[in-house]
Amino acid sequence: MRYLPLSENDRQKMLARIGVNSVDDLFSHIPADLRLKKPLDLPKHKGEIDVQRHLENLANQNIGAGKALMFLGGGAYYHNIPAAVDYIIQRGEFLTSYTPYQPELAQGTLQYLFEFQTQVAMITGMEVANSSMYDGSTATVEAVMMACRITKRQEVVVSANLHPHYAEVIDTHAQFTGFRIRQIEGAVLGRKSEKLARYVDDQVSCVVVQTPDFFGNINDFTELAELCHKKGALLIVVVTEIISLGLLKSPGEMGADIVVGEGQSLGNPLSFGGPYVGLFATREKYIRQMPGRLVGQTVDADGCRSWVLTLSTREQHIRREKATSSICTNSGLCALAFTVHLSLLGEDGFRKLARLNHARACYLAKKLAGIRPLHLLNETFFNEFTVTLPKSAYDAVEHMARLGILGGVPINRFYNRQDTEFARSLLVCATEMNSEEDIDMFVKAMREHVYE
Repeated sequence: MRYLPLSENDRQKMLARIGVNSVDDLFSHIPADLRLKKPLDLPKHKGEIDVQRHLENLANQNIGAGKALMFLGGGAYYHNIPAAVDYIIQRGEFLTSYTPYQPELAQGTLQYLFEFQTQVAMITGMEVANSSMYDGSTATVEAVMMACRITKRQEVVVSANLHPHYAEVIDTHAQFTGFRIRQIEGAVLGRKSEKLARYVDDQVSCVVVQTPDFFGNINDFTELAELCHKKGALLIVVVTEIISLGLLKSPGEMGADIVVGEGQSLGNPLSFGGPYVGLFATREKYIRQMPGRLVGQTVDADGCRSWVLTLSTREQHIRREKATSSICTNSGLCALAFTVHLSLLGEDGFRKLARLNHARACYLAKKLAGIRPLHLLNETFFNEFTVTLPKSAYDAVEHMARLGILGGVPINRFYNRQDTEFARSLLVCATEMNSEEDIDMFVKAMREHVYE
């Protein structure tokens, strides 16, 4: 017997109130072939020890980062996290409630969020940043909605070389929030040949671009920013590998109006996809349209420096119809880990880490160049790039997996295109976690696959 608190009559009243006939109607937007037709094939009950052992056996079928040589990227990156980070974030001073509803009582929490905002603003080259978002993709769509509010326009131009998952999140929100995606060009593998300027006119609210883009290209959007501003549009720059900003020109220097990104690379493990930490920075003149939380510095009644939650344009604090966002919290623990890691590195350490990443990727690219007819598609890159193989990229990944190497991400995993270039293209990443010996093993495995 199961404990069911609602009677059938209760359920029918609830369904009638929201205007559907059955529970199944709530899932009508999910394609029928993806829905379960019968219960999962699981035993009805087992003891706790048996369940724990079974779940552990299932988990052991996965290969986690650190259990194999890792050359995966594509928006989630394997970096070293100093042991001090985990120690510091577990200290009692940082253990607070899930979200500080009386924020002035949580001065330690507000202080580190203030430091986080300062760090994000500095590395993105912007004037103000909020205290984090859920992740990079949702931060991106929040930026789009913010741009539509500011410009009072609903047309959005999205780069084809934006991370496909980010583009999907934008597309999903567009279906329900009213803005329209004017153009998503066909993705251009490894080459900077997008001509977004021709899509920008006085009806466009914003242009969404990425650097390094999904294929690893480094882009300078200074000219595009100038064009956007002439047309009254905003430029949104996405950064999925935040460590790249230790070496590259910041989006703020390019003229970006909003910078969003994923901060996972600092302080946060891969964790099979989350939790991550979204970054959001903008110009000070747009501060009242910025979603999320903002921590400000002030003085208390005794004249001592203190912090306060300010400009909270969230539905929890103001009337819902006036809220800039439905996001009602921030990635607090992940933001703390980001701040601690970056504080330990310092400015010089951050730059050194970026140079080390680039050097590892250059070493990998140089070694792969000796494998003919493998072809490197990028003109520029930071720590990942796209290569085209003479054979299926999926086959190459399977070959290396059997050797204990996570050898890259097949491009067609994201696009499912029929042309052979996409089917044979592989996105490869090297970070400070890949020694030259690791890279040599990867190249040897790749050569074996190409020439077998």
